[in-house]
Amino acid sequence: MEKSNIVFGIRPVAEAIESGKQIEKIYVRRGAEGQLMTDLRDLCYRHRLRVQEVPVEKLNRLTRGNHQGVIAQIAEIEYVEVNDILERVPEDETPLIVLFDGVTDVRNFGGIARSAECAGAHGIITSLKSSAPVNAEAMKSSAGALTRIPVCRVGSVRNTLKALQAEGFQVVAATEHSRKLMYDADLRRPTVIVMGSEEKGISKEVLKLCDEQLAIPMIGAIESLNVAAAAAIMLFEVVRQRIGD
Repeated sequence: MEKSNIVFGIRPVAEAIESGKQIEKIYVRRGAEGQLMTDLRDLCYRHRLRVQEVPVEKLNRLTRGNHQGVIAQIAEIEYVEVNDILERVPEDETPLIVLFDGVTDVRNFGGIARSAECAGAHGIITSLKSSAPVNAEAMKSSAGALTRIPVCRVGSVRNTLKALQAEGFQVVAATEHSRKLMYDADLRRPTVIVMGSEEKGISKEVLKLCDEQLAIPMIGAIESLNVAAAAAIMLFEVVRQRIGD
């Protein structure tokens, strides 16, 4: 059965982009050429859309239709801007945002979204380039949270963090390499929790911007937690501190 969030064919995909549909990803047949394909690539570039070159076999698995070497995956949710997240924070609540710096596994994305919604976080910010897509699997892993918590995609994680710091947020990195434990930080202030990629963690460039680098205390032999588990622990330390206020 063909997925309902798939658009295929050069002109239908171009029309979807120009009509303002929120595109998650565009797959193009590897080596595809021609003027129409060049125009489509230019259109994607202008709209800052990710284009992934794939073998024709992948396109054929996604649809049985005449895809002409291009398929677009329409977003499962409606993305918002950072200002939308900030404006939706109730006046009697302290803002809490989760930012992904390279979380690429859709199940981790969904799992963190679920924990974030349960912990009362006000939004999730992720990168346009190096982030898992919000697809059906992510939606399932979130247990409905991704339909409730606002999600924003940004072109520059660093610039976004700087802007949030200017708004009064402290930026907290969750990293096992820190000597400071999460219990020793004041998380009752407006806070952005940064979670890094599954393999490399938080990038050095982003770490330099963080006001705090906090570790989860570990007793066992394994050195680190799954990013979704780590995010849940960090989020509910925020809850613990704020409930105790």
